[in-house]
Amino acid sequence: MSPLNPFVRPEADSPASGDIPGLRGAPMRTPVRVTGATTGPGLWPAVIGRLLTRQLWIELYGLPGYSLTLKGRPAQGFAATPRDFRPVEPAAGKALLGGKFILAGSSLEAMEPEDPWNRPSPSRAFAVDLHGFAWLPSLMLQGERGAREAVRLTLTWATAFARWSPFAWGPEILTRRTLNLACAARRMGQVATEAERLRLADILGRQGRQLLRPPGGPAGKAERLTAAAVAGCTLAGPPGAALRRSALGGLPAALDRTIGLDGGHASRSPEAGLELLLDLLTLDDALSQISESTPEAVRSAIQRLTAALRLQTLPDGRLITMQGGGPSTPARVAAARAHDEASGEALSGTVAGIARIRSPLLTIAADVAPPARGVWSAAACAQPMALEIVCGKDRLVTGCGWTPRMPDRQGLRLAPGHSTLTLGDASTGEPLGGWRGELLDHRLVGRPLHVVVDQRDGEGAVWLEVEHDGWVHDYGLLHQRRLYLDQRLDELRAEERLHPASGQREVVRAIAAPYAVRFQLEPGVQASLARDRRSILLRGHSGRGWWFRTDGPDVAIEPSVHIDEGLTRRSLQIVVRGSARTDSETKIRWKLSPAGAGADPS
Repeated sequence: MSPLNPFVRPEADSPASGDIPGLRGAPMRTPVRVTGATTGPGLWPAVIGRLLTRQLWIELYGLPGYSLTLKGRPAQGFAATPRDFRPVEPAAGKALLGGKFILAGSSLEAMEPEDPWNRPSPSRAFAVDLHGFAWLPSLMLQGERGAREAVRLTLTWATAFARWSPFAWGPEILTRRTLNLACAARRMGQVATEAERLRLADILGRQGRQLLRPPGGPAGKAERLTAAAVAGCTLAGPPGAALRRSALGGLPAALDRTIGLDGGHASRSPEAGLELLLDLLTLDDALSQISESTPEAVRSAIQRLTAALRLQTLPDGRLITMQGGGPSTPARVAAARAHDEASGEALSGTVAGIARIRSPLLTIAADVAPPARGVWSAAACAQPMALEIVCGKDRLVTGCGWTPRMPDRQGLRLAPGHSTLTLGDASTGEPLGGWRGELLDHRLVGRPLHVVVDQRDGEGAVWLEVEHDGWVHDYGLLHQRRLYLDQRLDELRAEERLHPASGQREVVRAIAAPYAVRFQLEPGVQASLARDRRSILLRGHSGRGWWFRTDGPDVAIEPSVHIDEGLTRRSLQIVVRGSARTDSETKIRWKLSPAGAGADPS
């Protein structure tokens, strides 16, 4: 076994004039072979349990008198105005005053005195944001008129959905609605009549009390209890104190289960950690407004999530996009880090199974752990050893940007949806589909994935070697990805190595398995194939050029897609194809270096 020589600089011919030849259709398809036991015995207890409990709560909460159990003691007003630190775009609020709801990339007309509650939503994502009151923060920026419209819409929603329903009162939507309403309720009460103000307090109290009840398992419990505690801070008097006490009592255990010692979210999604941090900052602010100290468990969780966020923020100000987490926005990330005294950019480290290494101009994030399993895998992705690469502040290599907000694009959770290697038509896991997927939130299922990591730091260089066994069952091959980052030259030299697993040579029939190494490019990145058909010139938004070179047998630039804030955008991908013998070793080398260096193709 000969290791990758980090000092090899393969020569290449001069680049063409910038044209991209022969674009071929991107095979962004769901693999037909199932490697996970989607119908195996291990899954059925979860399916049966969810079926029974879900039907139980539907029957119980659907009883005519159930809403009376949420009434509680009437709150006479509001004691706080919790601050939601998320940045808000006022344009959506202005459009809403004109009768147009713009949510999740879609729109719906509902001019006053009409409302949107009994109309079909243009998409499920739109309906989630609509019933989660995602429109409320922007509407509250529109002064007194906006606050009055917020009161009207909230009261009409409460009339239309006074009885519990699985969608509008579902745990995730209820959590967002409760937090958004708690942050706006006091200002809404200032423009409301006395009767309307008492009704608003009653609505908020019911939402908070429902959050303390099932359904809803360990995943999302910390977020639910945080929202309930914020509602308890907003409501004045004993009703608020009782709600706050109940929520804060269960929050420490939920936070310990959700946040690891390194600050990573249990789902492994960087975006999930960011959103929980923003919620906890709102809770911290709400407690300070009512002169109550923040529990130590909450302070510790904020500290751990903040430390993780430093590593998960790339030089372009956005998040690493792996394991179902989107990039968010620089403004949102900056808002979550505004309280961070150590606000400088992290250099390297590993959090939530994502390793980050860097040189002065290159920042590389690599997925070096198996995806989350069980209840935490609703956002997990079967994309072992995925890569993201930022050159300067240009994000060049990334993924397709799938998040749980796009339930109709489950195929993007598989290996072709990120920058990693695929082998044949197999997958290391797949989202649960059909009625079981709807029941279990499209969990990722499959055989356990084992990952081995070796990182060595030297003078002026970093070596990261990762290997997984996801292809052993189907092809008997291990995939090893070796990364050598030359910090002096700002060069990334890499090798993809497929080799037979120990004891598999005699078990697996010798065949030639087709492989594809994909490098998904950020929308807007320009890619030009050189005449040697082995080198590609990449230019990001800054215009700076970078050479991608490989010794792979077939290199192409192909169309792809990228999901951004619910919208599908066109993008490109570099695909290196070839065949790997299942009874021998195969190596594919590639390299990324700045354009204009002495070794550039010429």
